[in-house]
Amino acid sequence: MLVVGLAALASVNPCAAPSALGCPDLVVAPPSHLRAQRTPARRTVLRMENRIVNVGAGPVELFGRRSGPREMAAWQVIADAGGVRRRYATGASLYYTAVPSRGGSYWKFNDAMRFELWQPNPADPTGLGTLVRVGPKLNYCLRDLRRVRAWERVPRRRVYGACNQTRAKQEATLGTSVGWADVYPAAYPGNLIDVTGLSGCHVLRHRVDPARHILESDETNNVSARVIRLPYRPGPQRCG
Repeated sequence: MLVVGLAALASVNPCAAPSALGCPDLVVAPPSHLRAQRTPARRTVLRMENRIVNVGAGPVELFGRRSGPREMAAWQVIADAGGVRRRYATGASLYYTAVPSRGGSYWKFNDAMRFELWQPNPADPTGLGTLVRVGPKLNYCLRDLRRVRAWERVPRRRVYGACNQTRAKQEATLGTSVGWADVYPAAYPGNLIDVTGLSGCHVLRHRVDPARHILESDETNNVSARVIRLPYRPGPQRCG
């Protein structure tokens, strides 16, 4: 495949209209495997599993180039029907992210996900209510960890492996193939929201690519949600 020069980010998303581009479409599975946990600092956190799935026509691929001590500027790589790959400037970045309990530090896509906790408000015409808490987790490998679709265009083997751990790396590529997911279990560091002091019914939302640094064929399916009652206990939440 031929890689051509950088393409400036158009004011209109080139993936939004039907085209010959192999654009990704990222969706996020609803929060799952929820459990409440008391921390040594006497805070109550709600832990959860989450996964980013690519259901588009092509992979989501980011090419990063060193721009700071722990940072790379990144471009999205999209191929057309002829296999010509172009790099699009989207404002994306990669950060050398420390995860001491999981083997060290990794080059990850910054602002890949946001965990949100909303309090419903019947008087709110938008139906969203009030954002009351945001989780700490932001950065993701965008790896091919789990094959979750069986479509013809889905690669049978991993194309994008684990995140690079070399701090001195000058360039790195991250990605998720069509039909594959990057999954993080509830026990993973940062997969939580602090719910200390909260009670009653709330909406837990997972939002993929909140800063819109990935060009996608569909930007309307980037949020999943689950209604919960706090303090959290497994089983029916009885929130209507």
